[in-house]
Amino acid sequence: MDYILSGLLQAFDLLLSGHAETYSSIRITVGVSTMSILTSLAIGAPLGFLLGHARFPGRRALRMLVDTLLSFPTVVIGLLVYALLSHRGPLGEWGLLFTLPGIAIGQVILGLPIIIAMTANAVEGMDSRLGPTLRTLGASSRQELLTTLYEARYHVALAAVAAYGRIVSEVGISMMVGGNIKWHTRTITTAIALETGKGQFAMGIALGLVLLMVAFMVNLSVVSLRRLAGK
Repeated sequence: MDYILSGLLQAFDLLLSGHAETYSSIRITVGVSTMSILTSLAIGAPLGFLLGHARFPGRRALRMLVDTLLSFPTVVIGLLVYALLSHRGPLGEWGLLFTLPGIAIGQVILGLPIIIAMTANAVEGMDSRLGPTLRTLGASSRQELLTTLYEARYHVALAAVAAYGRIVSEVGISMMVGGNIKWHTRTITTAIALETGKGQFAMGIALGLVLLMVAFMVNLSVVSLRRLAGK
């Protein structure tokens, strides 16, 4: 138990002293996670609206595929993105392997099913008279999309928070696609795995505390959004 207590004390010292390597991982994680969630929202919210609103052949199969992708293992996503971005892959000429945009691509794939599925659920649960009423008032398809998403804004925000929670805590994509390069692509989770493996418990614990704080804020946001959505 002594080494755990000692690690905790050293961890607080690293956080309070502004240790450069520790805060580098935190900044990288916040930056790439924000990039990923914004892209996931921009793509996933309209697709979720279409999936929950439109009726077309194959919709049920597509919905089943999206629900299946909710449990897509991050290491498998990392493997697929690595294969696409490697120099022998179809996107190898873009030079995105071992870069933050490369990690973001994998994290977008991770977050998209969550946002699509939860947005679709929200749209399906809305008053069925909303769409016909908007069309009667002369709303265009774009206006109907934006108005519906606005009415479901708390549910869409809830989807974003849930997706962010999974994105910020993943390891496989960041490790495989980012390469865990110090100062460049080393995120909180990959740094924890590396430093713990090296026996550097202090930094691992420090970053673990930050990740726990993020998880707490995510859960707090979920509870708040559920209350707002239920009003």
